[in-house]
Amino acid sequence: MTSANPHLSAVLELLGRTREIAIGYFYARPGALGTEDKGGEAGFDPVTLADREIEAVLREGIERRWPGDRIVGEEEGESGRADAARSWFVDPIDGTKAFFSGMTGWGTLIGAVEDGRAVAGIMDQPVLGETYIGFDGSAEVIRRGLVVDFGVPEREKLAVSTCEELGEAVCYSTHPSMFDSGEWNFGRLGDSVRLQRFGGDCYAYCQLAEGRVDLVVESQLGAHDIVALIPIIEGAGGVIEGPDGTSPLAGGTVVAAATPELARQAWAALRE
Repeated sequence: MTSANPHLSAVLELLGRTREIAIGYFYARPGALGTEDKGGEAGFDPVTLADREIEAVLREGIERRWPGDRIVGEEEGESGRADAARSWFVDPIDGTKAFFSGMTGWGTLIGAVEDGRAVAGIMDQPVLGETYIGFDGSAEVIRRGLVVDFGVPEREKLAVSTCEELGEAVCYSTHPSMFDSGEWNFGRLGDSVRLQRFGGDCYAYCQLAEGRVDLVVESQLGAHDIVALIPIIEGAGGVIEGPDGTSPLAGGTVVAAATPELARQAWAALRE
């Protein structure tokens, strides 16, 4: 990895505080979440006190350590110099709808971009005690809690599956409404895969990196939704790209796949 590498441990330290915030709100009564709807006519899109407080912690920590860097967060937008050498993309709770409804398919995302490339990514899931990290061409998961006591490895390298056939693929998307515009033939893709499941948000991408899911296809993503996940997928040996075949730093429509051949078939189905 580039110059973000020496800073990785400092970013991981910030997660100690954000986990406390996330777990505290996750197990609180729903009325304590302070939920607001930022979706309006577009449909229910919740933001909670947990989202706001976690982003504040991450912003303060990054700004204090690296005041010359740019930060792009889901809740508070952009701060810092537009021409900064490094940009941090923060999603305090990717999957707020899952968080709001008591499901665990959510996580805190932190990603770094330098020279037009996603160089480091972290997905932290406090309730499950898992932290997924991608950097310098490799990816790993760090586990905490009861599973480690039962013999599950505390630290493990990640590797995608070898699936090359759409008809054998396990495919995840957060929700089919992502494709309501009709630009992509999402129904054709669903008919072509072995198993189609919904939900998961950022966690589905991490399960692709673990080799349990073969394909994640989504649309209407923001940069904060995807930048952190790019190094995790690529570090595990997978493919993640936008419609033009380049790294999807800006979000939009994304195909993440275990193999290049599987990605090619997924795009072909979407374009039919």
